Amino acid sequence: MERLWTKSFILMTVGMFFLFTAFYMLFPTLPLFIKQMGGNETQVGLAMGAFMLTAVIFRPFVGGLLDRFGRRPFILWGLLLFAVAMYMYSWIGGIVVLMALRILHGVSWAFSTTAILTAVTDMIPSARRGEGMGWFSMSMTLAMAIGPLFGLWVTQNLSYDALFLFAVGLSAAALFLMLGANMPFQPQLGARRIEFFEKSVLPVTASIFFLFLAYGGIISFVSLFADSIQVNSGTFFLVYAATLVLIRPIAGKLSDRYGEAFIIVPSLVTTILALIVLSFSTGLFGVLASAVLYGIGFGSAQPALQAATIRIVRPDRAGIANASFSTATDLGIGLGSILLGWVSQNTSYQMLFTISAVSVVFSLFMFTFFVKRLLKNKELGHPNTGSLPSKTS
Repeated sequence: MERLWTKSFILMTVGMFFLFTAFYMLFPTLPLFIKQMGGNETQVGLAMGAFMLTAVIFRPFVGGLLDRFGRRPFILWGLLLFAVAMYMYSWIGGIVVLMALRILHGVSWAFSTTAILTAVTDMIPSARRGEGMGWFSMSMTLAMAIGPLFGLWVTQNLSYDALFLFAVGLSAAALFLMLGANMPFQPQLGARRIEFFEKSVLPVTASIFFLFLAYGGIISFVSLFADSIQVNSGTFFLVYAATLVLIRPIAGKLSDRYGEAFIIVPSLVTTILALIVLSFSTGLFGVLASAVLYGIGFGSAQPALQAATIRIVRPDRAGIANASFSTATDLGIGLGSILLGWVSQNTSYQMLFTISAVSVVFSLFMFTFFVKRLLKNKELGHPNTGSLPSKTS
């Protein structure tokens, strides 16, 4: 069996943990920061959505460039810009300026994370892709547990300025670690033009989009919803992340052994149930039950869907495939934050989570009737192996 835990894979995984810890520190705190500035739920949704929608615009271009020029330059400049944007939050004086900064921050996110995900995909043996993506995603899982809690603690005991400075330091640590990794890639030899779109993954990206549209409602409004029912929002994120830590290694191995569909279908059903439970929650018990179910469902589905995206395309198209996956996630989160912000402003949080559950129903429909057929045609368990030469970038 090919080796998974190489030095480069470990450096990238730890670096991703630091980057996502900085990223998730803002999720429970930025909505509260905006409310403190005088903003409302709609403006919270716009601020969260502007970040993701900007990333949507830039990811396809980054994906095509990655397959031509390699991963390292985009990781370097993307993380530098990400750290600068984090520092600039300390100078924000109004909602309009904040929106502009969120756009700049979204650009840095598109460059850095698309390149990082593609570099890690290159490192993982194809026969262990589900397991590898599950472990790599664990770094984001731990960050989701630590980031929100740490962010809330910093703002409650120090200040928002301290929050942003901590995030800058974590971003710099991520950059330092990742530049020490070896990043092989398969260039598009003889390609006449840079490709920015991979139509073969359109069905799976549609399924991913609807799943992450619901996720946009979770990350943007759980903290406000929890406050409204007098529950510590950090508890939801902690229980959710702890569940992910337990479920992802198991789900990854099952995905490699039995195929992605074996994991994705029941995971999406569990995610729907989690959102329904959250919509009826009035106290701590309901929030905790929802967090566990959401951790099992979403935590199992996300890496399996990413593995399915890579399985469908040729090895030399991994950059575009990862960009397509990330574009679908960002578009879902961005539109979800904006649309569901409007829903919560004009109806209720309960309606917000109910609509989120319906969105995951659409995700399940797309996967069941369109994506499963593509995966069967790719002879599950015998992933493509390319013959293109590798080099380091």
